[in-house]
Amino acid sequence: MPELFETTTIAGFSLGNRFVRSATWEGLATQTGECTPKLLEMMADLAEGRVGLIISGHAYVSREGQAGPWQLGVHSEDMLPGLKGMAEAVHKARGAIFLQLAHAGNQAATSSSGLPSIGPSPFAPPKSETCRETSPADIAAVVGAFAEAADRAKRAGFDGVQIHAAHGYLLSQFLSPYFNKRTDSYGGAIENRSRLLIEVYKAIRHAVGEAFPVTVKLNSEDFLEPGLTQDDMLQVCVNLEALGIDAIELSGGTGFSGKYHPIRRGTIEGPEAEGYYLEAARRFKARIETPLMLVGGIRSYETAEKLVQEGTADYISLCRPLIREPHLIERWMEGDRRPSTCLSENLCLRATRMGEGLHCVVERSLQEKEV
Repeated sequence: MPELFETTTIAGFSLGNRFVRSATWEGLATQTGECTPKLLEMMADLAEGRVGLIISGHAYVSREGQAGPWQLGVHSEDMLPGLKGMAEAVHKARGAIFLQLAHAGNQAATSSSGLPSIGPSPFAPPKSETCRETSPADIAAVVGAFAEAADRAKRAGFDGVQIHAAHGYLLSQFLSPYFNKRTDSYGGAIENRSRLLIEVYKAIRHAVGEAFPVTVKLNSEDFLEPGLTQDDMLQVCVNLEALGIDAIELSGGTGFSGKYHPIRRGTIEGPEAEGYYLEAARRFKARIETPLMLVGGIRSYETAEKLVQEGTADYISLCRPLIREPHLIERWMEGDRRPSTCLSENLCLRATRMGEGLHCVVERSLQEKEV
């Protein structure tokens, strides 16, 4: 029976346990995307807290793909020294880290990049200008940018990469008929809507070689009409598996999905209410052998253990619980199995938007009262 704290491998790379820090936006990079000492300190702290695999915050692969201010970049050689520092900081703390590669598409922060946004089709997010439809030249540039970013990550010393194809960012937008209204070979049936993701994966694999772990984050579904469905997701995963993807992380929703937003708000009351994407995960495991990382609404050791032991997931991905408690996994390893203290009130993200950097506002307030 699989155990949460056993050693496993992804593409031959050894991980100390089955817990994954799921990527987020830390808001701790410089205005031009370089790593800062605070960002390196955060990654090292997660490693010291015994997280089996850290996935970095989403790093933009090209300037027009920047999602917001103070976001980590991997778009140029200028980023390399800081990225090397991040990998070294995690390794010094005996941890493992993959770099997440991202392009925001029509959700890009044009005020940060100074460039117009692009998407599969014209689309106007609230309070933003309509994005420009990607041309064949744009698509080739995006594929090249992802491949160059992956090569940069490898040279910087990261242990692998994750392609961000979830949450309504560019690759997710191409997958979703909500955003993708194209009538060419990149639109219509899921085989066409997934073409860009497949091209990105193949280009990355060519750039980094067969031995370097390449993983992907996908929506289980978009919770939009029309949107990516579970059936669509399963077909994409079957195709990626055939091409040799090393692991898949399942999430769900977009910024336009209402209450099914990827970052849902509200306290999760007990183990029976945990897990946002369990049905999709079980359907995935019934068809696909590629290791599955499952994120979303998991708060207790009890649930994490059950999901792994019953075969619903191979790895448990956590995000907000590790913002509240970076050493949560260490606490569980040492026998204190109380659930995460995360309240899912999302004040952490509000603080990040205000330029304060990602942190648990509730925890910091408690610490200040104790002082």
